[in-house]
Amino acid sequence: MEPVPSATPARPAALITGAGRLASIGAGIARHLAAEGWDLVLAYWQDYDARMPWGTQPDDVVRLTAELEAIGAQVHVLSADLQDPAVPDRLVAESVQLAGPLQGMVLSHAESVDSGILDTSVESFERHFAVNTRASWQLIAAFARQATDDGGAIVALTSDHTAFNLPYGASKGALDRIVIAAARELGPLGISANVLNPGPVDTGWMDDEVRAALTAQQPTGRLGTPADVAGTVGFLLSPAGRWVSGQLIKSDGGFSA
Repeated sequence: MEPVPSATPARPAALITGAGRLASIGAGIARHLAAEGWDLVLAYWQDYDARMPWGTQPDDVVRLTAELEAIGAQVHVLSADLQDPAVPDRLVAESVQLAGPLQGMVLSHAESVDSGILDTSVESFERHFAVNTRASWQLIAAFARQATDDGGAIVALTSDHTAFNLPYGASKGALDRIVIAAARELGPLGISANVLNPGPVDTGWMDDEVRAALTAQQPTGRLGTPADVAGTVGFLLSPAGRWVSGQLIKSDGGFSA
């Protein structure tokens, strides 16, 4: 009798938000996970990019998808306005429909427009909390509801920004607490949840002055890159990293030391 070929193990699937640009941290994480054997759903929102200094780069999603597929991943791309409270549940449901049950989720999306105590508008404050905080909570809850007996792993990107970046920093601080709560509440479901602070990574928001000042504060003598961040995220999503949960991890090359 000829030996029966063994079944090819199914690739796990992960949803990554904020992965619409080649230079983004989300894209760097996607590259790492694809190489580690994950299938991916990438969520992005070009209207946000259009308001930012780097502008809209519509070809980036197509180029990133091709790059990840060449590595061997199945890739699905979804446009998602996370300011809309109806979108997070729909995003997770569509991701499951396309890729099957999700075992990983990386929240790398953000609303980030600088303003301080005296010049932050109510509209901006509410938009930051809608995208960075409320949508992240909704995505975490939807991820938990679709999880299988194997559970899963959640990683959310955060920041130490406070002064002169008030709504962004405040909304990220609230996100930190939500993720820590998720680690305790969802642990019985086999779900780990961690917050990762990557420190300063130039994804298009730095000018020469900012870049030089932040580089001077880096013990490594260079700024971090999306690839630097991706390795830590990949570990936290891996079976070996699942025992780590409820932590705020600074993967920043010593910037915060």
